[in-house]
Amino acid sequence: MHTDHTESSTITPERHALDALLRAAKRLQRQARSESLALSLPVLRRLLQTQTIRSVSLPELRRHRHIVQRKHVLHMLAQEAGHAHWEDYRRAVASMGTEALAQLDVLATHAGYPNHWFSCYDEALQHAAAHGGTAVRAGAQGVVLPA
Repeated sequence: MHTDHTESSTITPERHALDALLRAAKRLQRQARSESLALSLPVLRRLLQTQTIRSVSLPELRRHRHIVQRKHVLHMLAQEAGHAHWEDYRRAVASMGTEALAQLDVLATHAGYPNHWFSCYDEALQHAAAHGGTAVRAGAQGVVLPA
């Protein structure tokens, strides 16, 4: 039997980028809901920083972390990338390659403690140049991961 492979059955680089973003969001949601403080607190702080979840303190959000939904994480990622809404970010991701989203995988596996966090990416770059490590964007912030 001959099977026709049409363009709709091939996965485009844009779809790979979107899939990478959705995988990262799923991983971040699991981390936010985790019992582990080292896993949950960095994500919960980011949700509060981007005002994705409002009118709640970090300790309160930590106690009620089960309320974190995928839509919250996707909105947080959009805000960190400079977009007002998830749908805007989703359209922008369509023009990105997976390499443009590589920092999401790096952060998902190394974003806990004891990394050095900075209020902006440039400060993280300067620290990495002086002390070693790899600077990675985390929204408007920067983090230096050990070498």
